[in-house]
Amino acid sequence: MMAMILAAAVALTLPADFDKAANMRFKERAEGRLHMSRESASLATRLVANGTQEDIELAVKIFDAVIACQETREGNPRHGNFWWYLEDGKVTDRNAAAFILSSLIPMMIQHEDRLPEATQEKVREAIRLGLEAIARINVTVAYTNIAAKDVANTILGGELLGDQKLAERGRNKLVEWMALTDANGIPAEFNSPTYYRVTIRAMRNLIRFVQDDDTRIRAKTALARLGLSKALHIHPATGRMSGPHSRAYHPTVICEDKPEVAHVIGWIEDGTLPTWTRDALDHQPPAMEIRETPYREYSLTISTLHTPSFGLGVSTREFFGQSNVLISHYKRPGQERPGVVYSRYLTNDKWLGSFYHSTDRSLSRNLLDEGSFLGAQNGARAIGLYTPRVPWGRRRRRPENIASAKGNIIWTAREWVDEIWVGQQKVESLPADIPDDETVVVVSGKAMTAVRPLTRNRITPDAPLRLADKGGDLVLEMYNHLGDSMTVSQMDSLNAGRLQCGFYLEMSERSTYPDGAAFAKVVANGQVKDTTENASDATGEGERLWTVEYSRNGQALGVEVDMEKWALKRRWTQDGDMGFPMLESAVARQNRDGRVEVGDAVFTCGKDAGWLFAPPETGRYVAAYHGQEPAPATLTVPGGKVDIEAMAVGTIVWDNGKVTVEAVGLKATPKVVGGHLVE
Repeated sequence: MMAMILAAAVALTLPADFDKAANMRFKERAEGRLHMSRESASLATRLVANGTQEDIELAVKIFDAVIACQETREGNPRHGNFWWYLEDGKVTDRNAAAFILSSLIPMMIQHEDRLPEATQEKVREAIRLGLEAIARINVTVAYTNIAAKDVANTILGGELLGDQKLAERGRNKLVEWMALTDANGIPAEFNSPTYYRVTIRAMRNLIRFVQDDDTRIRAKTALARLGLSKALHIHPATGRMSGPHSRAYHPTVICEDKPEVAHVIGWIEDGTLPTWTRDALDHQPPAMEIRETPYREYSLTISTLHTPSFGLGVSTREFFGQSNVLISHYKRPGQERPGVVYSRYLTNDKWLGSFYHSTDRSLSRNLLDEGSFLGAQNGARAIGLYTPRVPWGRRRRRPENIASAKGNIIWTAREWVDEIWVGQQKVESLPADIPDDETVVVVSGKAMTAVRPLTRNRITPDAPLRLADKGGDLVLEMYNHLGDSMTVSQMDSLNAGRLQCGFYLEMSERSTYPDGAAFAKVVANGQVKDTTENASDATGEGERLWTVEYSRNGQALGVEVDMEKWALKRRWTQDGDMGFPMLESAVARQNRDGRVEVGDAVFTCGKDAGWLFAPPETGRYVAAYHGQEPAPATLTVPGGKVDIEAMAVGTIVWDNGKVTVEAVGLKATPKVVGGHLVE
């Protein structure tokens, strides 16, 4: 029977994109009106939550429309999955079920009794088939946002359906996902403004609705670490999530959507993230570096610098074509929207089109990076090295012919740029050709960006190096090729080895120098080592090293690359090898050493991942242990201590003497000195 007590007196207002004839939401695309299964499922769950008789009746119709988009033909390899759009008529994205079940399962846990029994049965069967499809796919735990959805859907769906085998599969995957993350530092799909939201929401649902207490604590501990990383990467001056980013859609890249700080604050206020997360936003030092590692096995580690005017981030390599391997947000006085500078390697002079996810890349509004990148960062200094990836034709049957290939440094909105300098010469008009040995400085808002080109092979002798206005943006174009169409393999053959396109980039507060010419002179005075072994007779066997180092005033940054494998060999500064820190910053650290120190606080634990967050002048300290097995743990802070006989996965929070401990495998009551335990 449907519940008689309804949640609201007024029916939910329907969105403008709701099609009453189809009982689905829609979007307009180049190919016409497309009815969306995921967004329709989400709308139906909101209608059920609102709960008037009118809402429930419409939700039933929408559920019928969404379930009609589920593949139910026996023997179909996509059985149980969903079409993204009604018009598809088939499964086009194997992750559709993960998104749709993220709406259906929590709704059924909370409000199943509001639905007619026939609809309850239909939705339960759709969930069962969807979970079977998700299990068959069994997405890798490195695919963070979908893996997190798999975990939450499978555990909660298994509990809803009374299927312990399903629930156990989900719990095992949670442990597996955390084990990969804890071996490195942060999730493999790192620091994504878009997909971190997906992951955090999946963990939030799991924490809110899961029945198993140990699972809840594991998820809360994982979410605490995710939230800390997210908050640390919010640049205080712009409110944006500083890069680098594993994946980001173009509106996020150029800051067309709302600042990410709003998401973090919203999650703190609604209880998704712990209240202490706010300290990571409010108590960053004026200049702070953050280093974290998503995937050491792939030499993938990231670094970020926050200054009062800009945030600059660099990844050692790309994660995906949507990666922002080098990106900066900088403050523009009097303007909410910051300026952005970022890098891309592009072929065939592609630029931004009008449609998202278009199969025709010339129409896409996502400017995918078509290069393989290797890089390093030390403070405001960065080295970026590109080689083109092999682009494939639309059906991926053969390599695509390309008529141009170039590295690009892009400043959003040419009209926001105040000055452009090439060495000591001010640029008054575009396009402007650049001598190979000159330093380019762009002055915009409260920041200056200097770029010094490095090795750049030319397939065509006159392949230009120039500044240009491209679609309203300022672009430094560093061409490897501009001429007859050929494949990347053909270009490599003409070059006797992989193409190289490198650059040194440095940023500065605008107030540091009187003008761009002064900054250009300082950068040009640095010493550059830029050498490639056996560049003229590459055999494709063994190693062939490309070594780049920039040094000035006792500060150095270097990168060494194996050109044959396009693999990072090492990175270094004046202090030695840069390594792969799990988390390193002025206010938070993580390691697997059994001892973590931040400021005047110390956390000792087992030899699995442990981290400590100690924001200054707050009296709050947070420690966490991600242990596979229970181990002794002690948090020592000024004026107090927490001793724990043994704990596995869990957190310890010291808030001005008030102590909270949540942990799996907690043995005995924690002993507190200088404070008291809060039950």
